[in-house]
Amino acid sequence: IGSSLTFASCLLCFTGKPIFSVDIHPDGTKFATGGQGEDSGKVMIWNMAPVLREEDEKNENIPKMLCQMDNHLACVNCVRWSNNGLYLASGGDDKLVMVWRRAAFIGPSTVFGSSSKLANVEQWRCVTILRNHTGDVMDVAWSPHDMWLASCSVDNTIVIWNARKFPEMVTSLRGHTGLVKGLTWDPVGKYIASQADDHSLKVWRTVDWQMEANITKPFSECGGTTHVLRLSWSPDGQYLVSAHAMNNSGPTAQIVERDGWKTNMDFVGHRKAVTVVKFNPKIFKKKQKNGSSPKPSCPYCCCAVGSKDRSLSVWLTSLKRPLVVIHDLFDKSIMDISWTLTGLGMLVCSMDGTVAYLDFSLDELGDPLSEEEKNSIHQNIYGKSLAITSTEAQLSTTIIENPEMLKYQQERQNSAQANSGPGSAGPESSAPKLNSVMNGESLEDIRKNLLKKQVETRTADGRRRITPLCIDRSPSCLQGFLPGAVQQRSNLAFGLLHVQSAHASAQLRLQPRTGFLSGAEAQLTSFPRSSCFVVSLLLTSASKIEPMKALDSRFTERSKATPGVIAAISSTAGLTPLDRPKDPIIPPKDTKTKEDTSSDSEDKMAVINKNLTFGKRKPDLLMDGGEVVEKKKKGRPRKDKMATTITQPFTQVEVAAPPAPVAVLKLPTPSTQKAFSLQVSMEPSVFLEVENEVSLVAGSKLSQLRCSRDGRDWDTLLPSSVVTAAGSSDILAVACEDRMLSVFSSCGRRLLPAIQLGTPVSALHCSAHFVMALTAGATLSVWDVHKQKALVKNESLLTILTGADTTVSQSLLTQQGVPVIGLSNGKSYCFSSSLETWTLIADKGDSLVQCADFRSCLSTHDAPVSSGPLAVMQGRNLNAGRLASRLSSTPHHLQQSMTLAFLENQLASALTLQSATEYRYWLLIYARFLVNEGSEYRLRELCKELLGPVHKSAATAWEPTALGLRKRELLREVLPVIGENLRFQRLFTEYQDQLELLRNK
Repeated sequence: IGSSLTFASCLLCFTGKPIFSVDIHPDGTKFATGGQGEDSGKVMIWNMAPVLREEDEKNENIPKMLCQMDNHLACVNCVRWSNNGLYLASGGDDKLVMVWRRAAFIGPSTVFGSSSKLANVEQWRCVTILRNHTGDVMDVAWSPHDMWLASCSVDNTIVIWNARKFPEMVTSLRGHTGLVKGLTWDPVGKYIASQADDHSLKVWRTVDWQMEANITKPFSECGGTTHVLRLSWSPDGQYLVSAHAMNNSGPTAQIVERDGWKTNMDFVGHRKAVTVVKFNPKIFKKKQKNGSSPKPSCPYCCCAVGSKDRSLSVWLTSLKRPLVVIHDLFDKSIMDISWTLTGLGMLVCSMDGTVAYLDFSLDELGDPLSEEEKNSIHQNIYGKSLAITSTEAQLSTTIIENPEMLKYQQERQNSAQANSGPGSAGPESSAPKLNSVMNGESLEDIRKNLLKKQVETRTADGRRRITPLCIDRSPSCLQGFLPGAVQQRSNLAFGLLHVQSAHASAQLRLQPRTGFLSGAEAQLTSFPRSSCFVVSLLLTSASKIEPMKALDSRFTERSKATPGVIAAISSTAGLTPLDRPKDPIIPPKDTKTKEDTSSDSEDKMAVINKNLTFGKRKPDLLMDGGEVVEKKKKGRPRKDKMATTITQPFTQVEVAAPPAPVAVLKLPTPSTQKAFSLQVSMEPSVFLEVENEVSLVAGSKLSQLRCSRDGRDWDTLLPSSVVTAAGSSDILAVACEDRMLSVFSSCGRRLLPAIQLGTPVSALHCSAHFVMALTAGATLSVWDVHKQKALVKNESLLTILTGADTTVSQSLLTQQGVPVIGLSNGKSYCFSSSLETWTLIADKGDSLVQCADFRSCLSTHDAPVSSGPLAVMQGRNLNAGRLASRLSSTPHHLQQSMTLAFLENQLASALTLQSATEYRYWLLIYARFLVNEGSEYRLRELCKELLGPVHKSAATAWEPTALGLRKRELLREVLPVIGENLRFQRLFTEYQDQLELLRNK
């Protein structure tokens, strides 16, 4: 490395008061700092010119400080510029988030309470104060395109604010059980990640604001605490790097892969906890030497890591070791890092009240890709956006005849202006760019298929060796730039580069850390974090591989099967149930890694109920956001462990695949355990404990069922061992070895006589006052306990179980008593008791779902329905369809027909599932789509069905309600949507008049 790295230190001082945050303005002319003032929080805006050029620093006419704002009542923890540079957001210990905007120039004004020399050159005004947090605000972050502003606090919450309509709050994300100290947005806008003192990093989806992943393993060893945990997402969106993780008792910055949220790699070498990680906004490629012909090179990212050990390391993901490490840069811990938008300069601030500037050259970092190249990478990885073009120009000359119509048109224009307000720098960044924010990941499947072709051999001692695979570097394959600068999970530390002197002529030398293996001596052996499953992957030592191949060997590593327990529990055919978790499980050679194993990490649909067991396992394994946790037998399970199962308004169980199916229709049954417990309801809190073979009376073994509801306990005895149990806030159901099903009220009263099942139970569910039993003989029954009657009677699954290896992978019961069955072939069915038939409600292989494009029809007011039965069965698959119009080459009319068919399927499915909220949600999207596409016949038919007959007659069979929703109220919601398209003003007026007529009647 050349010695051209220069940096100035101690540029400015808060009179020794800590500086907690620094951020450079997008145009690079100024930067902001936040910290502790004399008796308040202090936000300051500084001129960048004196920092960059020595002559400007000496020139007294060039101001160093541009503005000082003392509005915060307590210490400021974070300052962040919006992406368009118009706004500055600051958060502090006064529980407030303030948003600042530059005011019209009024002339220099002195800072209140200071000597007249200190004058504000620029005027910045607080335009809004955001109040919701009940504790110190630790971090704030603007989303790409400035649609949202997120803030996190020591009150354990993250609040998302609507940046187009301050101070409107979009949602509050709850789930952390410790102080939340860092936030970062995925550059594509699909996720936001947060890190907290509760030893977890959580990833949230922006489409429905639900938790996508909960990563705890790398943080379980973390002792002590840091003031901040500033994590960062790479500019290509493929990697998320955390602060303060631990590996083998050493501090690291954990690398989390977007693909399956895997945690196999990290940045190692700091002596104390990592406080802040910041990716360079640019993606780089190797610098071409003068005169040499350009070689295709893999793009890479650059990342800076700051620590409590007062040192800073800078890494390129194409190198195995840091590019540079600067020791003892400050007297106290590093607090924040900010890169310039050019990617060549960096400001670092510290608790000791100083800020340092580091200047890099293109020779050190490489050539930054242009914005067009970066955008093309995003499009290649995450899919293109297809905005449906409307003929606004033709309609702009139409005369508006209806005053109500005028109102809706004006509202639409106002919202369009508001959307292009603070969030965009010009007209080009309005609608199409916003759509690209919400794109799903369309090439994920291609990458997974590509990586499955890896060549695998076995060494003499039986270990797997994966041959590096060369992957085409054409744009279609720029899937992700793998950090080469990462460490496999072993005890090999990176040697750190020590800077001996702080001058430009600094001599850099490589100094391996003592007590560790170094360089080519060590073979990197990777141990996935699951203790139940040890797969050894041998990589040849880095010195023997060319850089490109070294990178690819890491690339192939990503294609490993999902770590042990998940793979063993998932319902993929061919995997055997876990018998002895203590022994390492080696998968059989012929195990087929189905699409399911890779999509499981994406879908996270496998919520495993605690009453289901596999083999003779001692500990119960239950999935908690992708991590595997062991649950103790005694006492109650912790509430946060249960959140994944209980938050949905119905329960669901993943059924284990049979080790060797005897007959096609034999569904697997849970095995009997000595004892188990489960929480069946959160509100009110209901816990259930089962203990089998408590005592012997007259030759029969009695089992005890103990239940605790809001602190009040009851128990009862059963004459046979309990195999599985389920419950809701109203009822509890238990199935025994003698095939008897018993149903109790939540206070312990028996509600039904014991029901004899034909074959042993495979899955049992309760929801509201309904009980559902799925038996090993592949029959389904549902009972309404209140009315004491059967809704579904021994209905065979023969009709839907087509194919020899198809089995049930998931089952659930909705709040309305509708049974839903998910099969291993990706299809989901519900049994309609009114139609007395199986109806298809979801199909993961359905091309309509993949190709439907209705993003332009999603309402900003209505939150997507994420917890309804339809959403649960369709899972992430639906989001992929919603966000990625994958077939960018599909003709518009074909895509229009596919979307129409898909939306009509959704409406019919919501109706069969009796899911009122989802029916209303899809009805409004359907209406908006018909309006956008100008489908007048269908729109008129829809309005006619919702309005019904205006004059009563005996012959009409029209029902005034659908799923408890009044149809005419639904029409009132649809009319404003119709009012947005001038083409339909006659239709609008006609139905509006009819509604008025009915109201006056």
